Amino acid sequence: MKIDKETVKKIAHLARLEFDEEGAEKMANDMSQILDWVEQLDEVDTGDVEPLTTMSTEVNVLRKDDVGTHLDREKALANAPKKDETYFRVPKVLE
Repeated sequence: MKIDKETVKKIAHLARLEFDEEGAEKMANDMSQILDWVEQLDEVDTGDVEPLTTMSTEVNVLRKDDVGTHLDREKALANAPKKDETYFRVPKVLE
């Protein structure tokens, strides 16, 4: 597929790219080669190939959620440098 300079200029405008006439000609040739390569891929028979959902073969390892012992509020607040009745006091972050 051949791409002309006008198409390249339109794509360049949409992509906010700038180049001179020589650069536009080179870009048109490069884009034409890319589209020719993609057309070659269309010729490949992929009828027996399963579609991929991901390129990675890794599987998430999940573990069972077990309820364990938790630190109660009184023990947590016992060593706090500053505290209110039931909350930790921390320095002000925003002015």
